Amino acid sequence: MAKQAKAEAVEVAPQEVAVKTAPKKPAKPSWEIRDRVYYLRNDKTPLTLTIPGKHTRKHALLYFDKDLGKQRELKYATNQDSVFVDEQKGECTMGHIIFSDGSLKVPKEKQNLQKLLSLYHPLNGRIYEEFSAVDEAEDDLDIIHLEIDAMNAARTIDIDQAEAILRVEKGSAVNTMSSKELKRDLLLFAKNNPATFISLAKDDNVQLRNFAIKAQEAGIIILSQDQRTFTWGSNNRKLMNVPFDENPYSAFAAFLKTDEGVEIYKSIDKKL
Repeated sequence: MAKQAKAEAVEVAPQEVAVKTAPKKPAKPSWEIRDRVYYLRNDKTPLTLTIPGKHTRKHALLYFDKDLGKQRELKYATNQDSVFVDEQKGECTMGHIIFSDGSLKVPKEKQNLQKLLSLYHPLNGRIYEEFSAVDEAEDDLDIIHLEIDAMNAARTIDIDQAEAILRVEKGSAVNTMSSKELKRDLLLFAKNNPATFISLAKDDNVQLRNFAIKAQEAGIIILSQDQRTFTWGSNNRKLMNVPFDENPYSAFAAFLKTDEGVEIYKSIDKKL
Protein backbone atom coordinates (compact mmCIF):
# COMPACT_ATOMS: atom_id res chain seq x y z
CA MET A 1 0.00 0.00 0.00
CA ALA A 2 1.40 3.35 -1.04
CA LYS A 3 2.43 5.61 1.76
CA GLN A 4 0.07 8.52 2.28
CA ALA A 5 1.76 11.70 1.08
CA LYS A 6 2.53 14.05 3.83
CA ALA A 7 0.82 17.43 3.63
CA GLU A 8 3.29 20.11 2.87
CA ALA A 9 3.42 22.91 5.45
CA VAL A 10 2.78 26.32 3.91
CA GLU A 11 4.29 29.29 5.66
CA VAL A 12 2.02 32.32 5.80
CA ALA A 13 3.52 35.73 6.33
CA PRO A 14 2.20 37.44 9.48
CA GLN A 15 -0.57 39.94 8.64
CA GLU A 16 -0.35 43.44 10.02
CA VAL A 17 -3.44 44.47 11.89
CA ALA A 18 -4.58 47.93 10.84
CA VAL A 19 -5.00 50.17 13.83
CA LYS A 20 -7.42 53.02 13.38
CA THR A 21 -6.20 56.25 14.82
CA ALA A 22 -8.48 59.06 15.72
CA PRO A 23 -8.08 62.13 13.48
CA LYS A 24 -6.02 64.83 15.04
CA LYS A 25 -7.95 67.85 16.19
CA PRO A 26 -6.63 71.15 14.93
CA ALA A 27 -4.64 72.86 17.61
CA LYS A 28 -6.33 75.90 19.10
CA PRO A 29 -4.39 79.11 18.65
CA SER A 30 -2.54 79.89 21.82
CA TRP A 31 -3.30 83.07 23.71
CA GLU A 32 -0.29 85.35 23.46
CA ILE A 33 0.56 87.43 26.49
CA ARG A 34 1.45 90.89 25.19
CA ASP A 35 0.32 94.48 25.23
CA ARG A 36 -2.74 95.07 23.06
CA VAL A 37 -4.36 98.09 21.43
CA TYR A 38 -8.03 98.47 20.54
CA TYR A 39 -9.49 101.16 18.30
CA LEU A 40 -12.97 102.37 17.39
CA ARG A 41 -14.22 101.40 13.95
CA ASN A 42 -14.97 103.78 11.07
CA ASP A 43 -12.13 106.10 12.13
CA LYS A 44 -14.14 107.53 15.00
CA THR A 45 -12.07 109.52 17.49
CA PRO A 46 -14.30 110.98 20.21
CA LEU A 47 -12.57 112.53 23.20
CA THR A 48 -13.81 109.64 25.36
CA LEU A 49 -16.14 106.70 24.84
CA THR A 50 -17.10 104.24 27.58
CA ILE A 51 -18.41 100.79 26.71
CA PRO A 52 -20.26 98.50 29.15
CA GLY A 53 -18.12 96.53 31.60
CA LYS A 54 -20.90 94.54 33.27
CA HIS A 55 -24.26 93.01 32.43
CA THR A 56 -27.31 95.20 33.05
CA ARG A 57 -30.87 95.36 31.76
CA LYS A 58 -29.90 98.29 29.56
CA HIS A 59 -26.66 96.78 28.24
CA ALA A 60 -26.59 93.01 27.89
CA LEU A 61 -23.11 91.64 28.49
CA LEU A 62 -23.44 87.90 27.93
CA TYR A 63 -21.32 85.25 26.24
CA PHE A 64 -22.69 81.96 24.94
CA ASP A 65 -20.39 79.15 26.07
CA LYS A 66 -20.72 76.32 23.52
CA ASP A 67 -18.98 73.82 25.79
CA LEU A 68 -21.43 74.45 28.64
CA GLY A 69 -24.35 75.18 26.34
CA LYS A 70 -25.48 78.31 28.17
CA GLN A 71 -25.19 82.07 28.38
CA ARG A 72 -22.64 83.33 30.88
CA GLU A 73 -22.73 86.77 32.46
CA LEU A 74 -19.65 88.95 32.02
CA LYS A 75 -18.22 91.57 34.37
CA TYR A 76 -14.91 93.41 34.33
CA ALA A 77 -13.55 93.54 37.89
CA THR A 78 -9.99 94.77 38.39
CA ASN A 79 -9.40 92.37 41.33
CA GLN A 80 -10.63 89.21 39.57
CA ASP A 81 -8.74 86.92 37.19
CA SER A 82 -11.87 85.82 35.34
CA VAL A 83 -14.45 87.97 33.57
CA PHE A 84 -17.18 85.34 34.06
CA VAL A 85 -19.41 86.18 37.03
CA ASP A 86 -19.84 82.51 37.92
CA GLU A 87 -16.07 82.19 38.41
CA GLN A 88 -15.55 85.35 40.42
CA LYS A 89 -15.20 85.10 44.19
CA GLY A 90 -15.56 87.63 46.97
CA GLU A 91 -16.06 91.35 46.60
CA CYS A 92 -15.51 92.78 43.11
CA THR A 93 -13.86 96.10 42.33
CA MET A 94 -15.47 97.34 39.15
CA GLY A 95 -13.32 98.76 36.36
CA HIS A 96 -14.25 101.16 33.55
CA ILE A 97 -13.54 100.52 29.87
CA ILE A 98 -12.81 103.91 28.31
CA PHE A 99 -11.53 104.70 24.81
CA SER A 100 -9.62 107.98 24.57
CA ASP A 101 -9.32 109.70 21.18
CA GLY A 102 -10.61 106.52 19.54
CA SER A 103 -8.19 103.99 21.07
CA LEU A 104 -7.56 101.98 24.22
CA LYS A 105 -4.17 100.55 25.20
CA VAL A 106 -4.32 97.55 27.53
CA PRO A 107 -1.02 96.35 29.03
CA LYS A 108 -0.22 92.63 29.28
CA GLU A 109 -0.71 92.75 33.05
CA LYS A 110 -4.49 93.21 32.54
CA GLN A 111 -5.22 89.79 31.09
CA ASN A 112 -8.82 89.78 32.27
CA LEU A 113 -9.62 93.01 30.39
CA GLN A 114 -7.74 91.86 27.29
CA LYS A 115 -9.66 88.58 27.13
CA LEU A 116 -12.95 90.37 27.72
CA LEU A 117 -12.27 92.74 24.82
CA SER A 118 -10.66 90.23 22.44
CA LEU A 119 -12.70 87.08 23.08
CA TYR A 120 -16.02 87.74 24.78
CA HIS A 121 -17.33 91.31 24.50
CA PRO A 122 -20.38 91.54 22.18
CA LEU A 123 -19.28 94.95 20.83
CA ASN A 124 -16.04 93.52 19.42
CA GLY A 125 -16.23 93.89 15.63
CA ARG A 126 -19.22 96.19 15.89
CA ILE A 127 -17.95 99.29 17.69
CA TYR A 128 -14.25 98.49 18.12
CA GLU A 129 -11.56 96.10 16.89
CA GLU A 130 -8.21 94.88 18.13
CA PHE A 131 -5.23 96.29 16.26
CA SER A 132 -3.35 93.66 14.25
CA ALA A 133 -0.08 94.57 12.54
CA VAL A 134 -0.55 91.69 10.08
CA ASP A 135 -4.09 92.72 9.14
CA GLU A 136 -2.97 96.35 8.88
CA ALA A 137 -0.14 95.38 6.52
CA GLU A 138 -2.53 93.32 4.38
CA ASP A 139 -4.96 96.26 4.16
CA ASP A 140 -2.14 98.64 3.23
CA LEU A 141 -0.93 96.22 0.55
CA ASP A 142 -4.43 95.94 -0.91
CA ILE A 143 -4.71 99.75 -1.05
CA ILE A 144 -1.30 100.07 -2.75
CA HIS A 145 -2.25 97.46 -5.36
CA LEU A 146 -5.55 99.27 -5.95
CA GLU A 147 -3.72 102.58 -6.43
CA ILE A 148 -1.33 100.97 -8.94
CA ASP A 149 -4.22 99.42 -10.89
CA ALA A 150 -6.12 102.73 -10.91
CA MET A 151 -3.12 104.79 -12.07
CA ASN A 152 -2.21 102.28 -14.77
CA ALA A 153 -5.79 102.46 -16.04
CA ALA A 154 -5.75 106.27 -15.89
CA ARG A 155 -2.63 106.40 -18.09
CA THR A 156 -4.35 104.54 -20.93
CA ILE A 157 -7.71 106.34 -20.85
CA ASP A 158 -8.49 108.66 -23.77
CA ILE A 159 -9.29 112.33 -23.27
CA ASP A 160 -13.05 111.99 -23.79
CA GLN A 161 -13.34 109.36 -21.07
CA ALA A 162 -11.00 111.34 -18.81
CA GLU A 163 -13.27 114.36 -19.18
CA ALA A 164 -16.33 112.24 -18.43
CA ILE A 165 -14.82 110.82 -15.24
CA LEU A 166 -13.50 114.16 -14.01
CA ARG A 167 -16.83 115.86 -14.70
CA VAL A 168 -18.32 113.70 -11.95
CA GLU A 169 -15.69 115.14 -9.59
CA LYS A 170 -15.21 118.70 -10.90
CA GLY A 171 -18.42 119.52 -12.76
CA SER A 172 -18.34 122.13 -15.51
CA ALA A 173 -14.76 123.16 -14.56
CA VAL A 174 -13.50 120.49 -16.98
CA ASN A 175 -14.73 122.64 -19.92
CA THR A 176 -11.82 125.05 -19.48
CA MET A 177 -9.11 122.45 -18.80
CA SER A 178 -6.45 121.53 -21.35
CA SER A 179 -5.73 117.92 -22.27
CA LYS A 180 -2.61 117.90 -20.09
CA GLU A 181 -4.56 119.30 -17.15
CA LEU A 182 -7.19 116.63 -17.62
CA LYS A 183 -4.60 113.83 -17.68
CA ARG A 184 -2.79 115.26 -14.64
CA ASP A 185 -5.96 115.63 -12.58
CA LEU A 186 -7.15 112.19 -13.68
CA LEU A 187 -3.93 110.59 -12.39
CA LEU A 188 -4.24 112.47 -9.10
CA PHE A 189 -7.88 111.41 -8.81
CA ALA A 190 -6.92 107.77 -9.47
CA LYS A 191 -4.17 107.92 -6.84
CA ASN A 192 -6.25 109.61 -4.14
CA ASN A 193 -9.55 107.81 -4.80
CA PRO A 194 -8.62 104.53 -6.52
CA ALA A 195 -11.83 102.63 -5.71
CA THR A 196 -14.07 105.49 -6.92
CA PHE A 197 -11.97 105.97 -10.05
CA ILE A 198 -12.12 102.26 -11.00
CA SER A 199 -15.86 102.24 -10.40
CA LEU A 200 -16.37 105.25 -12.68
CA ALA A 201 -14.00 103.88 -15.33
CA LYS A 202 -16.07 100.68 -15.51
CA ASP A 203 -19.41 102.54 -15.59
CA ASP A 204 -20.74 102.64 -19.15
CA ASN A 205 -23.13 105.46 -18.26
CA VAL A 206 -20.38 107.90 -17.24
CA GLN A 207 -19.56 108.84 -20.83
CA LEU A 208 -23.22 109.04 -21.78
CA ARG A 209 -23.90 111.35 -18.82
CA ASN A 210 -21.00 113.53 -19.95
CA PHE A 211 -22.42 113.46 -23.48
CA ALA A 212 -25.81 114.64 -22.19
CA ILE A 213 -24.27 117.43 -20.09
CA LYS A 214 -22.24 118.70 -23.05
CA ALA A 215 -25.35 118.65 -25.23
CA GLN A 216 -27.25 120.63 -22.60
CA GLU A 217 -24.40 123.16 -22.22
CA ALA A 218 -24.34 123.58 -26.02
CA GLY A 219 -28.09 124.26 -26.04
CA ILE A 220 -28.83 121.22 -28.21
CA ILE A 221 -31.11 119.84 -25.52
CA ILE A 222 -32.77 121.71 -22.65
CA LEU A 223 -33.48 120.49 -19.15
CA SER A 224 -36.49 122.15 -17.55
CA GLN A 225 -36.05 124.21 -14.38
CA ASP A 226 -37.76 121.53 -12.28
CA GLN A 227 -35.31 118.99 -13.84
CA ARG A 228 -38.17 116.72 -14.86
CA THR A 229 -38.19 117.10 -18.66
CA PHE A 230 -35.68 117.13 -21.54
CA THR A 231 -36.64 118.92 -24.75
CA TRP A 232 -34.96 119.81 -28.04
CA GLY A 233 -33.33 123.24 -27.91
CA SER A 234 -34.36 124.06 -31.47
CA ASN A 235 -38.13 123.55 -31.25
CA ASN A 236 -38.84 122.75 -27.58
CA ARG A 237 -40.23 119.33 -28.53
CA LYS A 238 -40.18 116.93 -25.58
CA LEU A 239 -37.59 114.18 -25.64
CA MET A 240 -38.28 112.39 -22.35
CA ASN A 241 -39.62 112.76 -18.82
CA VAL A 242 -37.18 112.16 -15.96
CA PRO A 243 -38.42 109.43 -13.58
CA PHE A 244 -39.10 110.61 -10.05
CA ASP A 245 -36.10 110.70 -7.68
CA GLU A 246 -33.53 110.00 -10.41
CA ASN A 247 -30.57 112.10 -11.50
CA PRO A 248 -31.72 113.70 -14.77
CA TYR A 249 -28.47 113.06 -16.64
CA SER A 250 -28.29 109.46 -15.45
CA ALA A 251 -31.87 109.00 -16.65
CA PHE A 252 -31.04 110.58 -20.02
CA ALA A 253 -27.96 108.35 -20.34
CA ALA A 254 -30.17 105.29 -19.82
CA PHE A 255 -32.68 106.69 -22.34
CA LEU A 256 -29.94 106.98 -24.99
CA LYS A 257 -29.48 103.20 -24.83
CA THR A 258 -33.06 102.54 -25.96
CA ASP A 259 -34.08 102.11 -29.62
CA GLU A 260 -35.53 105.62 -29.72
CA GLY A 261 -32.60 107.03 -27.78
CA VAL A 262 -30.00 105.64 -30.21
CA GLU A 263 -31.41 107.79 -33.03
CA ILE A 264 -31.46 110.84 -30.76
CA TYR A 265 -27.85 110.12 -29.76
CA LYS A 266 -26.81 110.11 -33.42
CA SER A 267 -28.62 113.39 -34.04
CA ILE A 268 -27.00 115.09 -31.00
CA ASP A 269 -23.57 113.69 -31.87
CA LYS A 270 -23.71 115.30 -35.34
CA LYS A 271 -24.57 118.70 -33.82
CA LEU A 272 -21.86 118.43 -31.17
